[in-house]
Amino acid sequence: MRLVVVLEAFADRTLDDTLELLAATAPQVTDLEVGAGGFASTPHCDVTLLLRDGDARRGWLQRINDRGFSVSALNVSGNPLDPDPETARRHDADLRDAVRLAALLGLDRVVAMAGCPPGAPGDRRAHFDGGGWLPYLAGVHDRQWEDYVLPYWSEVTAFARAEHPELQICIELHPGTCVYNVETFERFAAIGDNLAANLDPSHLFWQRMDPLVVAQRLPRIGHAHAKDVVFNDDELALNGLLDHRWSATDPDAPWTFAVVGRGHDAPWWRTFLDVLAARNVPSISIEYEDPNVPLQRGIADAARVLESAIPAEVR
Repeated sequence: MRLVVVLEAFADRTLDDTLELLAATAPQVTDLEVGAGGFASTPHCDVTLLLRDGDARRGWLQRINDRGFSVSALNVSGNPLDPDPETARRHDADLRDAVRLAALLGLDRVVAMAGCPPGAPGDRRAHFDGGGWLPYLAGVHDRQWEDYVLPYWSEVTAFARAEHPELQICIELHPGTCVYNVETFERFAAIGDNLAANLDPSHLFWQRMDPLVVAQRLPRIGHAHAKDVVFNDDELALNGLLDHRWSATDPDAPWTFAVVGRGHDAPWWRTFLDVLAARNVPSISIEYEDPNVPLQRGIADAARVLESAIPAEVR
């Protein structure tokens, strides 16, 4: 199992500076998950240039390989179903370009999101259907799937299969999109066998799901993110998980993202990696979003915990 870092946390650094820093502070890391569009920033990957110029592609990969790293995935998480036509067009184009670039680079993983469409025709913002608790919320989920999710992703899976038959599009189970738990991913995975899950336990923790049970149940897992969660029990008791004030730096937030090991101990992560190894997941990617731990220390701490937790038979 390869240990990866999501490069988005290093958006203010050049690629060379980032590789130098990782080599010095987290030598356990061997692979990179590189932002290629959508919500992800792209300072380390000029997609347009790499698509059109073979010499540029070879040079880019060589720079990475010469520092002892490989690229394991491109990240193009976005919302290609956005009600804003320009956003939807841009994120769809980014996704398709990432598929094309993965084929040219010989990569077999693209990380993405299923997206979130409007709740009804004419809506100007995406509507996350978290439940039909009241009459005006009823029916949104089925309309979104029938009108947007199924038609769009049926076409995209066919496109990806034609461009790159070995590619898996790894969809992150993420609240705020149409795919966020086992039930929605099972429905999504039925669209095409080149759709797999990108499993980030942090998003499951705060929904009060068990990532170990989820990892055993999902029909396909192609990639995983390593991110933890710390809960604020006092705020949870008063306002619950759906608190609208959520912010990564708000002391009154019911929960915040955390570096691996701050919310759940090393034995838990060892068990999680055992389950991923049993599902033949080839890599796990550190995603830094902890507001309370500096970046360099956070990456280094996460790498140490994960390296010690990787099952010996898959190191």
